[in-house]
Amino acid sequence: MLIALNKPYGVISRFTPDGSLNRTLGDFNLPRKTYPLGRLDADTEGLLLLSDEPELNERILHPKHRHRRIYWAQVERVPTEDALLLLEGGLTIQDRKTKPCHAWILNPQPQLAPRFPPVRYRKSVPTCWIGLELFEGKNRQVRRMTAAMQHPTLRLIRVQIGGFLLGDLPSGTWRALETAERRQVLEAGETTLHRRVIRKVHNIRSA
Repeated sequence: MLIALNKPYGVISRFTPDGSLNRTLGDFNLPRKTYPLGRLDADTEGLLLLSDEPELNERILHPKHRHRRIYWAQVERVPTEDALLLLEGGLTIQDRKTKPCHAWILNPQPQLAPRFPPVRYRKSVPTCWIGLELFEGKNRQVRRMTAAMQHPTLRLIRVQIGGFLLGDLPSGTWRALETAERRQVLEAGETTLHRRVIRKVHNIRSA
């Protein structure tokens, strides 16, 4: 069984409380004996996979498989092309350099339902949604990367794993994936040329 959950803000990626005020996965009536494949921070929304198949954990999470993860990040101010190139080339964070990735400004900017609680807005500081395609998943990596280029992340949503898109699955709901969708999840990293094509496609589809 492979399940896609659109995890809301303020939910930890575990079934038992961690001492915080955040909700747990136990609130979503998920099937017994399933567990999350990887994690999303409590303040990150979007696609979280769960399964009852232990072997999928290594298949999806081990860095050697270069498994694609795509995020939409709402950041303060509009990044320049130079700032995006810094992200793509890798940044040194906590004494290690992040692996090369792809970063772009979403065009058109997505119109999403407001988050509760709402993100922090400053009237004098514009915001911008960017896309990030990563092949690793270190702790709070996207937030640390955007902070390092002086564009703090205000809201973060994971929208894709492998070739599977979160799509219009409502926040706080889940569904079991069909066979074709499972194959999409397990797609490995593609060639650099193919990834550049995907980057252009996401610029078009990011509505």
